[in-house]
Amino acid sequence: MLKNNLYFFILILTLSGNLFAQSKIDTLTLFATKLGYHKKIWIYTPVNYNKDIKKKFPVIYMLDGQNLFDTKTSYAGEWQVDETLDSLKANCIVIGIEHGNQERINELTPFKNENYGGGKADLMLDFILHQVMPNINSTYRTKTDKNHTAIFGSSLGGLFAYYAVFKHPDIFGKAGVFSPAFWINKKELLELSKATDKSNAKFYFMCGTKESENMVTDLNELAHDLNRIRCECKMLTKKVIITNGEHNEKLWREQFAKAYLWLF
Repeated sequence: MLKNNLYFFILILTLSGNLFAQSKIDTLTLFATKLGYHKKIWIYTPVNYNKDIKKKFPVIYMLDGQNLFDTKTSYAGEWQVDETLDSLKANCIVIGIEHGNQERINELTPFKNENYGGGKADLMLDFILHQVMPNINSTYRTKTDKNHTAIFGSSLGGLFAYYAVFKHPDIFGKAGVFSPAFWINKKELLELSKATDKSNAKFYFMCGTKESENMVTDLNELAHDLNRIRCECKMLTKKVIITNGEHNEKLWREQFAKAYLWLF
């Protein structure tokens, strides 16, 4: 009888541990020195983060942090990044970086557009590399090599993610490029990719057929050019075109899991 009760007690403890194990989202605010204002950062740690205190995890840096985890802070619905990664039992940390609202186009475009301005992406990259990353790497158990460091974004964030890999190929080895706003800096990005032929980063491109008029055409052109430079045989690029996909969080939310699984 005592033996059976002990077995039952151990079983309950085991089930309770599994039931209450969950991912966690922390936040912090940093002053972006070169941008000149504060930015909020969201940090997702996976369900098993505290199970093995010696285990280190890959990191995904994601733009437009307001839209990733919480409908209340999102512009038009969240990506449900935490729920998606939980369902996959993913072993990664996600860093969501807040965009600057009216400063978003400036932060996420690498080159100035004659009609829309912008061109401060290098300042945003400086913030990520020299303020966000050191803070995260000193606080959390991260794998810091490029093969375990990804950058991910949509729309202007997709443009930024693409640029970031070519600007810092020693830092970012993977990129999720969703519905990229290539049109705003297309010429410069084509020139940049042609001049950088040594990148072995993995790119996951995705867009829908019901986005902007040139979305599919621009994505096809950039992806084709990248494959031509690096040889498609290396299998470093995946391109997905979603029929009837629209430019919104619903599309990005539904495709995030597939991108994560392919990149990692």
